[in-house]
Amino acid sequence: MEVTELIMRKFRYLILIILFGLFNNKVISQNSIYDENFVLELASGKEIKLNNFKNKKLLIVNVASKCGFTRQYKELQKLQNNYGDKLNILAVPCNQFGFQEPGSDEEIIRFCKENYDVSFPVTKKSKVVGKNKHEVYAWLTSKSLNGISESIVKWNFQKYLIDENGVLINFFNSNVSPTSDKILKYL
Repeated sequence: MEVTELIMRKFRYLILIILFGLFNNKVISQNSIYDENFVLELASGKEIKLNNFKNKKLLIVNVASKCGFTRQYKELQKLQNNYGDKLNILAVPCNQFGFQEPGSDEEIIRFCKENYDVSFPVTKKSKVVGKNKHEVYAWLTSKSLNGISESIVKWNFQKYLIDENGVLINFFNSNVSPTSDKILKYL
């Protein structure tokens, strides 16, 4: 075998190793929230495994009943009604922004049912910012955990969209309506 042929063979082998490494890193960097085996407690007291939402997109929203964006509950329910075959919604009440979710878990559920006829799951009140934030929000907001982007929850009704495999698609600030084309284009 000639020296140039041997060099070319080694070069092709090296290229294949590099390409495989690049492809492999891309796949690995897309972390799935479902790999974490998160369990959330619903406001009703029942526990739910986050990976129960697998195979549909999931919109996780921190909510509050005394906020200027509270009317988005209506749009979230509309999304649930219109796209329930391919989308789940999970509401996470939070009292960290302007103390706009002061009620008990029972009061929050009653408010959601009476005012917006909410049929999607609502968790117990949770922290979404700070060092004691819920582990789901730690994953959603940390690029080192989710593999996609770094974010900070800035106010009530910030939304995180997860794909069918548990990979973060994008996040949307409070002023983005749940029925906005910015969200609907992913459904």
